[in-house]
Amino acid sequence: MPPGITTLAADAPQLSAANTGFMLICSALVMLMTPGLAFFYGGMVRVKSTLNMLMMSFISLGIVTILWVLYGFSLAFGTDAGSVIGWSSDFVGLGGIGITELWDGTTIPVYVFAVFQLMFAVLTPALISGALADRVKFTSWALFITLWVTVVYFPVAHWVWGAGGWLYELGVIDFAGGTAVHINAGAAALGVILVIGKRIGFKKDPMRPHSLPLVMLGAALLWFGWFGFNAGSWLGNDDGVGAVMFLNTQVATGAAVLGWLAYEKIRHGSFTTLGAASGAVAGLVAITPAGGSVSPLGAIAVGVIAGVLCAMAVGLKYRFGYDDSLDVVGVHLVGGVIGSLLVGFFATGGVQSDAKGLFYGGGPDQLGKQAVGVFAVLAYSLVVSAALAFVLDRTIGMRVGEDDEISGIDQVEHAETAYDFSGAGGGSAPRTTAQAAGSAAATTNKKVDA
Repeated sequence: MPPGITTLAADAPQLSAANTGFMLICSALVMLMTPGLAFFYGGMVRVKSTLNMLMMSFISLGIVTILWVLYGFSLAFGTDAGSVIGWSSDFVGLGGIGITELWDGTTIPVYVFAVFQLMFAVLTPALISGALADRVKFTSWALFITLWVTVVYFPVAHWVWGAGGWLYELGVIDFAGGTAVHINAGAAALGVILVIGKRIGFKKDPMRPHSLPLVMLGAALLWFGWFGFNAGSWLGNDDGVGAVMFLNTQVATGAAVLGWLAYEKIRHGSFTTLGAASGAVAGLVAITPAGGSVSPLGAIAVGVIAGVLCAMAVGLKYRFGYDDSLDVVGVHLVGGVIGSLLVGFFATGGVQSDAKGLFYGGGPDQLGKQAVGVFAVLAYSLVVSAALAFVLDRTIGMRVGEDDEISGIDQVEHAETAYDFSGAGGGSAPRTTAQAAGSAAATTNKKVDA
């Protein structure tokens, strides 16, 4: 607020039922993204790992929700301490908040803001799980989530979005999570897989997706939920910025699908459903930080660039020998970097803020800020995540045994399998053709006798 200007009571923000309802819907959409991610990842693994992949996402809904209430919201969005972390005793347990108390500068209650941001916190560690498919103990994964959100996600969220956070104060633009969510998760995935190593048979055995329809379903749910993820991050739509972000989300995603498929056709000769789904996610990732700063034409450029470069990046694991099972590094880390840096080129200065990119006469200043944000989050998450994985691996162990990995992690870790191939009723043996024919004949005779 400029010096000498006094805010009158009549000028203070008032609770908006419209914005509050909108944000609750957006929160529900973001929550849906975690089950959507579970299906997306679950379809991409082999049959023997399907349930474990689903559970690695679903367990985040339980763990992170409780941690967020206990102390996560306070660490991420409490009163700033040294520009690196927050803390407010009223936020601990979410017990010291009035039900109509407004989040600063908005027309929505604190509780609504808290639940919206909770869904981001739930999704982010779930993203990491795709890089670790087929080989991680479920108990170790649950403990890793607990530690990781505490020492990585909550502080980084404060850096990027918390009032007083050092990247926030620097002027880094991250509309909905290019750095705090996608670079953060992608760098963490890389750090962990460098510690725990490759799957047995990596680069030797075929490890194709077992259910491409499940992949497409998951991608569709992610795309649908992402409208809440992105458009909701403006915390209302009184000025139309959220509507621009909604449009740009659709535009960039469509462009990324086309970019990925075009690259795939030129490089490999086919348009694949896996490529279409992966391209959609790459576009969603890239537009997440940039969509509030660019025009729809800029969103097309962001989408095409992300689609092509992410398609190229997924092959790097074979060249450099790191086993990123489901391309978390290639899509989320690379896509997050692309989207964050492209703000420095395509920001128009007429939507989210007045910051302009290089192509709109803004000079290199914003690009430099974006680069600082990108590499600070990348380095911090990579190093700390690798350290956490190293400690867990040397203490309780991160990986299942070799025999268990080969036979299938679902049965070992969950005592279940995704599909029952024994026939209807589960435990019964399948009938032979002769038995089936005999049964049919008996039924026919009964009808004749009747």
